[in-house]
Formats: sequence, structure tokens, C-alpha cells
Amino acid sequence: MIGLRSNTMGWTAGDWAVYRKSKISSKPGLRAARVVATPKGESYNYLVDKYWVVEQVKSDGRLVLRTPGGKKNLVDSDDPNLRRPSLWDRFLFRERFQFIEEQMQDQQDSSPDPS
Repeated sequence: MIGLRSNTMGWTAGDWAVYRKSKISSKPGLRAARVVATPKGESYNYLVDKYWVVEQVKSDGRLVLRTPGGKKNLVDSDDPNLRRPSLWDRFLFRERFQFIEEQMQDQQDSSPDPS
């Protein structure tokens, strides 16, 4: 049916994902967007895009996303901060995505065979 989306939004394991994360710091990095000073100017609120890979799609529609550091984040597939990478993102940040994919593959290769 037109206009209806599944609860997983078509995500599958191995998909590249961009998650826009809210942060607070006294020194925002170069990739910081929508930087706003706090009322007293001691720190800044800002957003930064994180480049992650879908490791698993849960039955309830949530996604397990793998970071470059190996950390796993559980995110709703319809989270407004989650999106698919644009063509530009894929070109500029492909090495980040590929690094995570290699980590995931290395982990699978080193895990013991359950049989």
C-alpha cells in the first residue's frame, strides 16, 4: 500500500546508517552542526553526524548499530535522528563505514563455531 512503511523502514544487517547525535561540550569539533551557546556561554549544544553500520534488525523494529569503536547502540528504526547516508556521505565517509564492516567481519571470523 502506498504511504505505509514497515516498522523496520527496510533496514537490513550491513546497511550503512547516519545518526545525528546531540552533544554538549566546551569545544565543539569541526563536524559540529547547529552550534548554540548555553545561557552563560560556558559550553555549547550541537549536533554531530555519526557513521555507523546496522549489525542486527530486532523483531520489534529496533536496530543494533555498530560504531567504529566497537560499541553497539540500540535505536528505533523510525528515530528522526537516523537516516540513510546520502551519496555524498557514502563518498566522503566510506572508509568509516568500511572500517566498521571489517571489524564486524573479523569478529565473525574469530568467534568459535557453535556446531
